[in-house]
Amino acid sequence: MESLKKTEKTGFSPGTLVHIGEKKIEKTKISIMDYLPDQVREREVDHIEECFPFMDDPSITWINIDGLHETELVEKIGRYLDVHPLILEDILHTGTRPKIEEFDTFIYIVFKMICHDEPTGEIFDEQFSLILGANFVISFQERESAIFDSLKGRVRNEKSRIRKKKADYLAYALIDTVVDNYFVILEILENKIEALDEELFTSMSKETFHSIIQMKRKLITLRKAVLPLRELINSIQKKDLSMIEESNVIFFKDIHDHVFQIQESIDTCRELLSGLHDTFLANANNKMNEIMKTLTITATIFIPLTFIAGIYGMNFKNMPELGWEWGYPGVWGLIIGVVTGMFYYFKKKDWF
Repeated sequence: MESLKKTEKTGFSPGTLVHIGEKKIEKTKISIMDYLPDQVREREVDHIEECFPFMDDPSITWINIDGLHETELVEKIGRYLDVHPLILEDILHTGTRPKIEEFDTFIYIVFKMICHDEPTGEIFDEQFSLILGANFVISFQERESAIFDSLKGRVRNEKSRIRKKKADYLAYALIDTVVDNYFVILEILENKIEALDEELFTSMSKETFHSIIQMKRKLITLRKAVLPLRELINSIQKKDLSMIEESNVIFFKDIHDHVFQIQESIDTCRELLSGLHDTFLANANNKMNEIMKTLTITATIFIPLTFIAGIYGMNFKNMPELGWEWGYPGVWGLIIGVVTGMFYYFKKKDWF
């Protein structure tokens, strides 16, 4: 079934498996990393059934699925692991709010992953969810991403800690990698805010103002992803989850600290952007005031000149100055004197 919008799903019964969101890749990609302390196996498969034997082995298995539009694939996973249809529905619904749910044989976690498109500079969020079992982790992404390349490198390293740990540590490493990428995105935003701060005092263009608005929207996207994640990690710390060893809880506490730090940085960036926004509007108002002052002074100067020109533009026969030899130079002298006097007066008042 093709991807749907939220409103198009109205009327479906609970647990109906339809993909709600944008179809971001043409073909779903399934990759496997299966490892023990002394070995690691990697492969890509065309059918999800090829992954199931790995999940029955004592090794730790990481199955990553890029692309959520193939509902039959998710349905097969649900049948094999006996996953409730409502959980499968959450996997396919890209607008699911971040949460964690524990069941007898697995834990389901879903939250937002922030991505940065370098060519366009766009920052957008995607849904990332995972199923944590006793010896496996199944992760679901909307599209293929390079975010986890460093984690795959750690799995390949025989001396790394992850090779000696169980599946719950792999789940921690996945979440930690996503949170670390928040720092990367935040650093990009902070650099752009600094550039906007410098640009603001050299340019008052509409493009600068639009950039400030776009940055505020990007921060809102990041904040909407981080705030629920803090609550999610806090739940992992407080709940006695059977799938997570007590010795690994401290690692999730470290993620919680990172999320709190990110939230503080986001709030700081929002205040800076609000300051830039107010500064731009204040500068725009000052510029408008300068323009209005210039126009007002110009109009004020020409009011008496218009008055003088209006008087001597009348065609009465008995106007004494009309027959005066020095009448024309006298009028010009009066005009120049009025202009000079008004300029002197305005200058003394420091109006320009």
